[in-house]
Amino acid sequence: MPNIIEPPAMCLVPKRLLTPTLSPNGFAVGGEVVFSARVAQTPSPPAQPRQRVVTEGNPLWRVRRRSWLLIAALILTATTAHASKSPVANPETKTFDKIVDDTVARYHLPGIAVGVIENGQVVYVRTAGETVAGSGQKITPQTLFKIASNSKAMTTALLGRLVDKGKLHWDDPVTKYLPQFRMHDPWVTANMRVADLLTHSSGLPQGGGDLMLWPEPNAFTRADIIHGLAYIKPGYGFRSQYQYDNLLYVVAGEVAAAAGGASYETLMHREVFEPLGLSRCQVGEWNRDAVGNVAQPHRRDGNGNVAIREDAEVILAITSAPAGGIRCDLTDMLSWARNWLVPTPAQLAWLSPAQRQILQAPHMLIPVPALRRTWDHSHVMAYGYGWRMTDVDGEWNVWHTGTLTGMYSMLALLPDRRSGFVFMINGDADEARAVLGEVLTKHFTAPGEKRDVNWYADALDSMARQHAATSAIPDTSAQRPADPAELATWTGLYRDPWFGDISLCPREGTVRFAAIKSPKLAGTVMRLGARYLAHWDDSGELDAWLEFRAARDGQPVTLRLAKLDPKGDFSSDYEDLDLQRIGDCRQ
Repeated sequence: MPNIIEPPAMCLVPKRLLTPTLSPNGFAVGGEVVFSARVAQTPSPPAQPRQRVVTEGNPLWRVRRRSWLLIAALILTATTAHASKSPVANPETKTFDKIVDDTVARYHLPGIAVGVIENGQVVYVRTAGETVAGSGQKITPQTLFKIASNSKAMTTALLGRLVDKGKLHWDDPVTKYLPQFRMHDPWVTANMRVADLLTHSSGLPQGGGDLMLWPEPNAFTRADIIHGLAYIKPGYGFRSQYQYDNLLYVVAGEVAAAAGGASYETLMHREVFEPLGLSRCQVGEWNRDAVGNVAQPHRRDGNGNVAIREDAEVILAITSAPAGGIRCDLTDMLSWARNWLVPTPAQLAWLSPAQRQILQAPHMLIPVPALRRTWDHSHVMAYGYGWRMTDVDGEWNVWHTGTLTGMYSMLALLPDRRSGFVFMINGDADEARAVLGEVLTKHFTAPGEKRDVNWYADALDSMARQHAATSAIPDTSAQRPADPAELATWTGLYRDPWFGDISLCPREGTVRFAAIKSPKLAGTVMRLGARYLAHWDDSGELDAWLEFRAARDGQPVTLRLAKLDPKGDFSSDYEDLDLQRIGDCRQ
């Protein structure tokens, strides 16, 4: 969760919130947020390679006029149409090898796939480790990984295709395509546009409703999500700030389906994977063995890695696909990245320059974390449609990450250099991703900097120790299973209007918590001092405090949940639940 600080003092202010057109400076105006910069209107001459001159009133990250971009796109197309997708000879291969080797060794990663693009060409491809630890099946460039939230950019590209085809518009109301769509506030319902689904500024609390998506598998449908949104209370004003959510990307997928006349999965194959030649990317239902070479997620266990949540032979379609459910291999992800850096004429026909610019333009400010200011000298951060963006050492960086239990990814683009990188990891890799992403970025933006993998890893370790010293996470070593007799007043069946039913019932001398539609969210009620908590059977989920409130004033017994670790994964949004007792446990 980023440190919330004031917007950067860089002459940038949010101005208004309407429809996504383009200002003279190339920013999205009439979109979710317009950035007003005090800059000269005369285009600057092209920058020389490796020269980065920054003045306080002239930020390098500003987008040029639309006409300039169209001309540049045509020139870029002419010079890159025949660029090879295969790695070219690169004298820095040893440098990249050391970066990858040091990261794998420092974090004991089970498997990784890394690719680097320089000046439009793939210059480095490296894989290491196994699809399943101990299996002997090596990771290759064709190994499928869960790309998690990197799926969002593919969803927005699909929507951009439909805009190009005239089948929808960014400023169309969501209810035009989904009449049943409701937010908690009727005014927000009426004014929510397709574009608003994509910028994390809807008013939903951070991660609001994510318990309908994860842990997987679960029984929540996309219809359940659209229904449930009406009951999730807002955490802030509509279009007033950035708070990351996933549910509205699922809604966006359903908008695409309604406008495109086919399911989201069908459209993704037909409109994105096939035209771009992403032949290994998967979404929807598919067969693990028929496709083959599929990485499985892992967790650390002592000195080794253990595969978790392994795929069955038939991998079913999942509700979360538009937000984070696509899988791809390294080869396809490099093709996907090059499509943005050096698009061919066919790719510019697939998605117009106008839509490309809108997707990767700033639409909503993001508070700049203190660490980015320190490490990257960043002044501004923003969200586009499925992409984040910021200045790093004076260079514009467009990127996104992906996170699922035991699966981490990152795709980063430096558009002015026509360069970037992608990597995917099938293990616990929060710190590893931060370190590897930083070192690879610095390869381009600060090549003279001497900080290596171990320097950044040591810095994160130091911060983690400081955090642990002031952590609010309680010591749970003294917890014990709660006695059913002491919980007799509170046991029963409970219901939340968006999450559905849960049971809190005695079983074999303990009290068990079980979510009816989310079978992975099941565990034993434990007592710790005077408090109770749910200790989940799945060790990958964050345990939750249980707080009971007695019936009063005609209201039933209620149950509220909260993360044991207040700074834990926001997708465990227990705090958004309002469970009310509806009956006794069934015998």
